Amino acid sequence: MEPLTLTEKHVLSHRINAIKPSPTLAVSAKATEMKRAGKPVLSLSVGEPDFPTPQNIIEAAVVAMNNQQTRYTAVEGTLELRTAIANKLKKDNRLSYTPSQITVSSGGKQGIFNLMGALLNPGDEVLIPAPYWVSYPDMAMIFEAKPVIIPGDAEHRLKITPELLEQYMTPKSKLLILNSPSNPTGVAYTEAELKALGQVLLKHPHVYILTDDIYEKILWNGTFCNILNACPELYERTIVLNGVSKAYAMTGWRIGYSAGPEALIKAMTKLQSQSTSNACSISQAASIAALSGDQRFITSMSAVFKERHDYFTHALNQIPGFKALEADGAFYAFVNIQGAMQKRGFKDDLSFSNWMLEEGLVAGVPGSAFGMDGYIRFSFACSMEELTEAVERMTRLLQS
Repeated sequence: MEPLTLTEKHVLSHRINAIKPSPTLAVSAKATEMKRAGKPVLSLSVGEPDFPTPQNIIEAAVVAMNNQQTRYTAVEGTLELRTAIANKLKKDNRLSYTPSQITVSSGGKQGIFNLMGALLNPGDEVLIPAPYWVSYPDMAMIFEAKPVIIPGDAEHRLKITPELLEQYMTPKSKLLILNSPSNPTGVAYTEAELKALGQVLLKHPHVYILTDDIYEKILWNGTFCNILNACPELYERTIVLNGVSKAYAMTGWRIGYSAGPEALIKAMTKLQSQSTSNACSISQAASIAALSGDQRFITSMSAVFKERHDYFTHALNQIPGFKALEADGAFYAFVNIQGAMQKRGFKDDLSFSNWMLEEGLVAGVPGSAFGMDGYIRFSFACSMEELTEAVERMTRLLQS
C-alpha cells in the first residue's frame, strides 16, 4: 500500500484540521501577490504601527549585542525585564505584581496560547465577545475547548452587557476574554461597564478572565481601565496580557508578557519551556528600554492615529452603503457594509472584500473573520495620502 501523504486531510491531527489560517495574514498575502504582479494595491489589512521603533530602543539592542547578551535567558524572561514590567504595571495600571507573577513570551499571541494550554481541558468553554481578534477561537480549539461566541450589542457599540454575559455562562465556562480597546473595533470599555461585568463574574468563581491590554496605550477617548482596575476582587483569577508591539512599534521584536496568579504563570512558563524556551534575549533588553525610557513617542503616535481616525471614519461614512463605527483607540475602522453588499448583490462580506481588492485595489479584512458578518475592517496604520487614495478608490467603485 502506498503511504499516505500530508496533503491528505485524514493524515494530519484533528487539532490542526479544526483550525484555519489567520484571515488577516491571508488577505495581506493576496494583496502582496497582486502588488508583485504590478497592481497598485493599497493594503489596509495588517494591524501594525507604521512608525519606526524609537531610537533609544534600537540603541539598547545594539548595546546588548555588543555586550554579548546573546545567550539563553530564563524561560520566563530576564529578572531585569520582569522587574521593569512589574514597575510598569504598578505605575501605569495601579496593579501590584512581583517578578515571579510575570512571564515573558515571544509576542502576546504566544502568551495567550500558553495560558490556554495551561488552563483549558477538552470540553471547557471559552467566552469570546464578538467581534473578536481572529486567533482567539482557533487557539481554544487547539486545546479541544469550545469557543462560545457572545455577540456584541449594536446599541452598546458592539460591546457585551452584563445581561449578555450572564446569558452565556454555564458550568463549563472556564475563561472569558476581554480585549479593550478592541481589535477589530477600536472600541474601549468604560470603568462603569467593566464594573458591571465584574459583578457577574463574581457570581461565577469557576471562570478565569484574560484581559488583553495590547492596545492600552493607543487610546484617545477616555482613560484606560481594565477589569482589575474596575473590580480588584477578581485579582486571583485574572491574567493581564500586554506587550511592546503596538505601543512602541516593535511588532517584529516579538515580546509579550503576562501577569497573574503565580501558580498559573508558572504553568504557562512550564509549557513554554517545552516549546520555544525564552524569548529573544536582545528583544528583552530592548523592551526594558521601551518600558523604562521616554514615553513621549506614544503620545505623539497616538495623536497621529487619532487624526487619521477622525478623517477616515468621517470619509468612510460618506461612501454609499458604509457605516463606520467611532473608535476610542487602536488603529482600525470597523465598517458595517450591509447596505453596500445589498446594493451590489453580495451575499457575504468575504466575496465583497475580494471584489473590493480585485476591482478597487483596496485590501480590508472581512468582518466574518472576526465573528461579525456584514462588516469589513480597515487598518489606518498607513499614511494620510494612502487613506485618501483608498477612500477615492472605494467611492469610485461603489458609485460606478
